[in-house]
Amino acid sequence: MDRLTLYELNSLIKETIELTFTRQFWVEAELADASERRGHLYLDLVQKDEFSATPVARASARCWASVWTVVRQRFERTTRQRLTTGMKLLLRVYPQFHQAYGFSWIITDIDPTYTLGDMQRQRQEIIDQLKRDGIFEMQKELSLPTFCQRIAVISSATAAGFGDFTNHLQRNEHGFKFTTELFPAIMQGEQVEPSVINALNNINDRIDEFDCVVIIRGGGATADMSGFNTLALAENVANFPLPIITGIGHDRDESIIDMISFMQVKTPTAAAGYLIDHLQIAADRIAHLADSAARCVQEKLERERIHLTSISTRIPILFSLTKTREQGIIDSLQQRIINAVQQDTKQRQYRIEHIKQRLTPAAQNIIQQQKHRLQLLTQRTSVLDPAIILRRGFSMTLCNGRFITDASQINEGDIIETMVAKGTIRSKVIVSK
Repeated sequence: MDRLTLYELNSLIKETIELTFTRQFWVEAELADASERRGHLYLDLVQKDEFSATPVARASARCWASVWTVVRQRFERTTRQRLTTGMKLLLRVYPQFHQAYGFSWIITDIDPTYTLGDMQRQRQEIIDQLKRDGIFEMQKELSLPTFCQRIAVISSATAAGFGDFTNHLQRNEHGFKFTTELFPAIMQGEQVEPSVINALNNINDRIDEFDCVVIIRGGGATADMSGFNTLALAENVANFPLPIITGIGHDRDESIIDMISFMQVKTPTAAAGYLIDHLQIAADRIAHLADSAARCVQEKLERERIHLTSISTRIPILFSLTKTREQGIIDSLQQRIINAVQQDTKQRQYRIEHIKQRLTPAAQNIIQQQKHRLQLLTQRTSVLDPAIILRRGFSMTLCNGRFITDASQINEGDIIETMVAKGTIRSKVIVSK
């Protein structure tokens, strides 16, 4: 049995491959991983089962720096993307086997139109999915608050675009006041999706503190836009309750979240300008309403002045007519009062005469009765006259001005007066023993 060293075996394989594969092949594959070292490109390629997504084939490939420099420029210029995991690639390769490093496919070209077509297909699938879910236009249905001044910003903290945005807002020529708060996020590469979604979640936790969200990128390579074309990020943006303004693209680029956002602008400065213009519209509307209100008041005052002037010219005529009418009413009432008083007076005179006729006989009768009664009282009074009683031989005794009816009313030594028919007798009381 022949024995070979590993080097001899690898050399035999190398020779066999070089003799057998004398031409290059165009190969379709999905990019599983990519890295650059000293200008060379190293790729891990994979083919997945159509139904289970299980890898059915794997291979390593490399593109030398001399080739990669040219291929990269053409690829990124056409696709406007960098090579990223998950991309479908069409590569022109030939096999190479090295005694020390093993087998590898050597890349001589990459067809960017193939990748572009696949990217467009994926992009359209995401757009179709958003439309089927009924959320593609949800952001467009929101409205920016009239006084939109509390801004949540998603951007890289070190991005020049963030500084441009805040400076343009704070230095606006109208003197409008804005407050901004940065929610830092990675704005290029594979971490765009989870980073921006995390920032949106943080804003949503404080939703009442903001009027809108601005996602700005500013600077960076055009080829770093792939992270803004994912389904998960698009769904988060579409369902966000606040209006989202995006300023992440360039003149010829439009990401999916640009398409579904409330408002798309090209640059961070343009985003600031949009917010300033929106507030200026509100200020102009207020000024217009103030002018309209002042004009309406002025017109109302003028109408009322004309109305008052018209009334003032009619007042004398109206007063004369009113005076004549009221005077007629007064005269009529006066005559009615006079007639009523005269009628009442006649009725009362008639009643007085009637009462007078009835009163005279009654009064005479009463007077006659009272005269007779007076005579009787006079007769009774004359019988009780003390002078008559004294002439009959009776007397009356007084002590200290009081009539004595009982001997116990006087004491020894009292002076008493005894009244008789003719004169008064003064006596001093002496009690006999």
